[in-house]
Amino acid sequence: MQQLLDTIDIGTGGQGLYEVTDAVTGFVSRSGVSRGLLTAYVRHTSCSLLIQENADPDVQTDLMGFFRRLVPEGMDWLVHTTEGPDDMPAHVKASLTQTSIGIPVVDGQPVFGTWQGLYLFEHRRRPHRRQIVLHIIGE
Repeated sequence: MQQLLDTIDIGTGGQGLYEVTDAVTGFVSRSGVSRGLLTAYVRHTSCSLLIQENADPDVQTDLMGFFRRLVPEGMDWLVHTTEGPDDMPAHVKASLTQTSIGIPVVDGQPVFGTWQGLYLFEHRRRPHRRQIVLHIIGE
């Protein structure tokens, strides 16, 4: 059984989806694991991870629009406001998505479907440095 751990550092430019598929695929290739499980975990509470279509950028536009409407800024009933008007909505968006994703590895490659990619979903307006921890275990 083999195991490997690494961290991807990502600079975001504000709200949006940032594809990390190539970095994840490279990590799996370097690991030497032929068959196993890759876990990706983001170490922050105001962003999340998504597996989503990476062929048509309209999908990202529509997802951003959906989450803006679902959890808008300026809700006057929010209590946590010390970090700005976008912070608590970012926490809610992160709670509706996920901070950890498991991806099977077969023949030394992560098993993504056609047109699928892994994204960091930044929910804050201003730029941030984010970390995704990658852990692979297998043979």
